[in-house]
Amino acid sequence: MSVQENLQSRLENALKPEYLVIDNESHMHSGPATESHYKVTLVSNLFEGKGRVARHQAAYAAVAELMQNPIHALALHLYTPEEWVAKGQASPDSPTCRGGSLKG
Repeated sequence: MSVQENLQSRLENALKPEYLVIDNESHMHSGPATESHYKVTLVSNLFEGKGRVARHQAAYAAVAELMQNPIHALALHLYTPEEWVAKGQASPDSPTCRGGSLKG
């Protein structure tokens, strides 16, 4: 199972999303790792009544083992269904990598 498939399975099992998109953004970062940087957009009824911190804690708890290795960075965009509709069903773009070891 790939890292992305493992990430998806864990998030689906723990958070029961209505909508889930996982973008592998590893190519946007320096270094050899091909499965190390991800952006997750997840919409779940389980986020009703929960603040941003509690949502992130729930997501990180679901993927804690992967965060030890191989995942280096995980951008989380977590919404209730109503919030997702209000945002126009779009998550923000990721910032451009500042270069890491490629900095000149």
